[in-house]
Amino acid sequence: MNKFKFAAFAAALSLTAGAAQAEDLVFTLKNGTNSVLNNFYASPVGVDNWEDDIFGRQALGPGESMEITIADGRTVCEYDMRFEFQGDDLDTTTDTQNLCELGEYTIEE
Repeated sequence: MNKFKFAAFAAALSLTAGAAQAEDLVFTLKNGTNSVLNNFYASPVGVDNWEDDIFGRQALGPGESMEITIADGRTVCEYDMRFEFQGDDLDTTTDTQNLCELGEYTIEE
């Protein structure tokens, strides 16, 4: 392979690898509690503030599931998560997960 073809191949390969790292993070969130989950936040580990509520105006009832997509363009996998429930039924819960490897996450009491 001549030098030009090799350089073009290497450049194309590096662009492909970079695009794969910035793909959307998609997983299923299941509410395994007996309470309504009103708010769900996820921020990369090390970010000091919670980002916008992923649910928006939606909520997740007991036993319900929802497909979650985090399309923030970042190339990180480790996210802190915060779950806020309706009323005083359950305390706010937090957890840290590798969302790149997560297919499903169940929040439990």
